[in-house]
Order: sequence, then structure tokens, then C-alpha cells
Amino acid sequence: MLDDKNFDLFVVGGGSGGVRAARIAAEHGARVAIAEESRFGGTCVIRGCVPKKLLVYAGRFTEEFDYSTSFGWKIGDVNFDWHAFRAKSDAEVARLERAYRTNLQKAGVQLFDDRAVIEAPNRIRLLHANQSLPTQRILVATGSRPARNEFPGCEHVLNSDDVFNLENIPERLLLVGGGYIAVEFASIFSHLGSATAIAYRAPKLLRGFDTDIAHHLETHFQDRGIDLHPGVTIQAIDRLESGTFQVLLSNRKIVMADAIVSATGRIPNTSNLGLEEAGVKLDPAGAIIVDTEYRTSVSSIYAVGDVINKANLTPVAIRAGHAVADKLFAQIEGAGALGPIPTAVFTSPELGTVGLSEQAARLSFKRVRIFRSEFTPMKASFAVKRARTFMKLVVDAESDKVLGVHVVGADAGEIIQMASVALTMGATKADFDRTVAVHPTASEELVTMRREFMETQDQ
Repeated sequence: MLDDKNFDLFVVGGGSGGVRAARIAAEHGARVAIAEESRFGGTCVIRGCVPKKLLVYAGRFTEEFDYSTSFGWKIGDVNFDWHAFRAKSDAEVARLERAYRTNLQKAGVQLFDDRAVIEAPNRIRLLHANQSLPTQRILVATGSRPARNEFPGCEHVLNSDDVFNLENIPERLLLVGGGYIAVEFASIFSHLGSATAIAYRAPKLLRGFDTDIAHHLETHFQDRGIDLHPGVTIQAIDRLESGTFQVLLSNRKIVMADAIVSATGRIPNTSNLGLEEAGVKLDPAGAIIVDTEYRTSVSSIYAVGDVINKANLTPVAIRAGHAVADKLFAQIEGAGALGPIPTAVFTSPELGTVGLSEQAARLSFKRVRIFRSEFTPMKASFAVKRARTFMKLVVDAESDKVLGVHVVGADAGEIIQMASVALTMGATKADFDRTVAVHPTASEELVTMRREFMETQDQ
């Protein structure tokens, strides 16, 4: 028997943003419910950040084995058990999902394993239970789903969610798309032994990232034997009698693959939720339009996370969900304000970036100073294949403020987290210069770069 009392907040969607909003609102004393038709944790925990990062760790052992021989270790034959890995990964995801449920219940949130739709601005319908529940406010946090392209043979294409359910590691893998999801999976499966190719529409990988770090990654991929096909789309896919796929690219080239994974972006989950019927306005891409406080065009309905298609990152969704709960139920203002947003791409080498790219900075500032460093880190100096590290600072020449920090190399994500603290505080290049270095580390380069990279001034 469902409880039909009036809720203060009903959250639709059990991903990171929705769960945080529900828990914080309940801790503020609100009467809160949350509905999730699949598994609590959303894209990040169930089919994104968490299982993907576990795959990244698994793949990087290939490099560690290679490095170890340079340091005197003698290693025999090694092999990777995909099925054993999947079992451990699935168990970890299940543990985290249980933790999400437990934390919500401890906070006093009422959980519904059901599909919820908006029946009216102050009413939710649970479809499986066929029950209507009143609520003062609604928060939509339904996330996104992989985009799908239509062409002959598109039924043979897997999406990025399907990767974690592959029965075996494909001998030949084709990734479609040039964004961070595509390059991460290309890096992972290349390490796990797949002959890997990437086909992407743009002329370069990682559109929107600083072009120097994107170029650095492309060079490294080519050195590793990853086959790059820029500026193309998929025209058709034929499945041969052997089960192999023959992929025709728009430049008339043929790529053979045993599995094809599309990673061409994600689209907001706003279909069939009753949003438009309730008066909630969507943009042309189907994302929910919100104001700075995450309120939609209907005053009682809010939205956070991928469904608003802003900065589609888990920490941003969590911050937004927390801010909505604080504002509504504790009258805390401005908790959702965002400074420079750091992000990492978990390829090998890893990418970390915060603030403006050089290209974006030159569009907004009169004069920009660039500081760059490229070097072989100490660990790689022993190796036969020497992976290079690249670091870059983008600085406003007039104020000396650091506008962007970009890192390619080991632990770039860890490094960029701390760099983002400096940028959030408004650090200048002089602040970086007077910071004492930790030696010997790769990250010390960020505070020892003194010579301006002049060649970029006329670009």
C-alpha cells in the first residue's frame, strides 16, 4: 500500500543529482519521495563513471607490466580474464546501488521502484502502481541516454551503455565519435588487446578541448597503433557470413570490425514524462529550460543534471541537486554557484583540464600569455616507449590571472583537481610562480614554467 500523503518534494530519477537533492531535502526536514524505474545511482554509478574507471584501471596494467621490465622485474605470460573482471565490476556496482538506497532510507526518503510521470504541476503518477501522488514541488533528474544515428545497418551498432555487457573483448573494435566517451573506450580496449579504430565527424578529436592537448592525445594514439579516421561518418554497415562487420565510411574507405560502438553523444531523457503537458518548456534538443536556480517555466517544477544539458558532469549535477534542496528547505542562497569546472578524460595518457582553452581565451581577452612544458616524466625515462607529459597555462596578460590549466599525463585528473582550487580562488601567474615545487614530481612543472611560449601569439 503506497503512502498517498502530500510530499514536500518528489524527485523523478535516482541518479546522482536526484539522490543528492532528495537526501539533503529530507535532512532539512522535508517530506521527500524519489522514484527510479531502473537502478539507483544513474548513469555514473551504473553504466558510466564507476564501471568505466574500473575498466581504465584494468587496462592500465598493460602499461605497468611493460614498465616493470625496465625496472628489473621479470614477468612471464600474462592474460586478462574479461569474465572475472565483469563479475567483480558488477558486484561493485551492485554494492554502490545498495549504498545509495540505504543512505536515502536513513535520511527518511520514501523510495519507489517505479516509473514516475508528471500528471500536473503538483502531482506525480506512478505508472506500474497506477497511483497518483500529490506533492508541493517536483524535481526532474532523469538524466540522458545515448544518441543514435540512423543509416543502413545501424541495428548492428552498440551504444556506450552496452560496452559493459560485452560477452568477450572484440578482436577488432570501431568506436564512432570523437568525444571523451569514444576516446576513453578506445584507450581502454586498445590496452586490453583489441585492434582499435575511431571514426569521427570532426577534423580533430575532443572538440571543445584545448587543441594542444587534443593534438597530444592524437599523436599518442597513433603511436600506440589506434587507427584514426577524422572527418567521416558511417554510411552503411554489412554483416558478413563470418559475423564480421564491414563498415563503409563517407570517404569510401572500408573498416572491418567485430564490434562497433557508437559514442556520438547523449540526449536528455524528457520523452513521455508529461513535461510539456504540464507546461514545462524544452529547448530544440529536448532539454528542460531552467533559470539560475534550476526552476523550470512551471514554478513548482525544477530540473538538474543531464536533463538540462548544461555541463553534463556528475559533480555538477550533485552540486545542483544540493543547491535546490538548500534553497527550498533551508533558505540557503547561492549554494549552486559554479566556478571554473574541472574535468578529466581517463585515457592513457590521462587528460585534465580546468578553465578556458587557449582558443576560447583569445576570443574573450585582448592579450593572452601561454606557458607550455613537454617532457618525459621520470618513470617513463626508464621505459622503451617513452610517454610524454604535456602541461599548459593560459594567462590573461593584463590581470595576470590564470584562465586555464591543461595537463596530459599520468594522474592528470588528480593534478587538475588541485589546480581548480587555485583557479576558483582567482590565482595569478605570480601566485603559481611563488609556490614552492614538490620535487621530483610531474606536477612541479605547473609552478616552474617561466618562459612564455611566444610562437602561439600570432595564431
